[in-house]
Amino acid sequence: MSEQFYSDARSYDRLFPRGERAVEFYEAEAARQGGSVLELGCGTGHKLIPIGSHGQSCVGLDLSTAMLAEAGRKARERRVEAEWVQGDMRDFDLGRTFDLVIIASNSLLHLHEPEDLVACFRSVRRHLAPGARLVFDVFNPSVRMLAQADGARRRRDALSFVDPGRGVVHVDVAETYDAAAQVTRGTWYFSTDTEADFTVAPLEIRSIFPQELPLLLSLGGLRLVERFGDWSRAPFTEGAALQLCICEPS
Repeated sequence: MSEQFYSDARSYDRLFPRGERAVEFYEAEAARQGGSVLELGCGTGHKLIPIGSHGQSCVGLDLSTAMLAEAGRKARERRVEAEWVQGDMRDFDLGRTFDLVIIASNSLLHLHEPEDLVACFRSVRRHLAPGARLVFDVFNPSVRMLAQADGARRRRDALSFVDPGRGVVHVDVAETYDAAAQVTRGTWYFSTDTEADFTVAPLEIRSIFPQELPLLLSLGGLRLVERFGDWSRAPFTEGAALQLCICEPS
């Protein structure tokens, strides 16, 4: 589950600043559905806090207590009411149903085994109120990019960020792709000009290919209603970077 990668929640927010188009998409879906919202793999509340700011009832579930603590702090700072629950998206029971369940920012890809994905979808199905939907986004795997995961350590200039205590933090990543498991196994190195590799963290992410996704959903009691290729709701095509999925109970 790559827990170490998420142990410093504030650095995570600096590494991955909030994507406005993604936030706007999920806000629009929440407004369209109305009612209560559950986010699985909610992290520090990037998507859920803006939704909660409109007055909707929100619950965020995450495995990382560090991420949940930061989400709670941010929500209090912004005077947003939300409930934060530590739990595993593969098997949870909140004792209620929701009008919308979201799994944003590739969070679903921390589940590597098919049975784990199916278990997650079944847990979601149990928590859907009548007329409710599951909405999630995962990347669309590029075979060309996966083939380039050769284990070499490379600088990711676009991921550099400023830490108040350290200054500019550089990010290097070394990745290999396990084709049998459909998992990219990476090691992330965080350094400054004066402090090399002050944090080294593994991160393993699964690929879900477009043809297998409807089958995994159906085994979990869900069906794919719509699939978009970007945040503007453009049709999903072979070259799309994103699989943005709208699902209902089957």
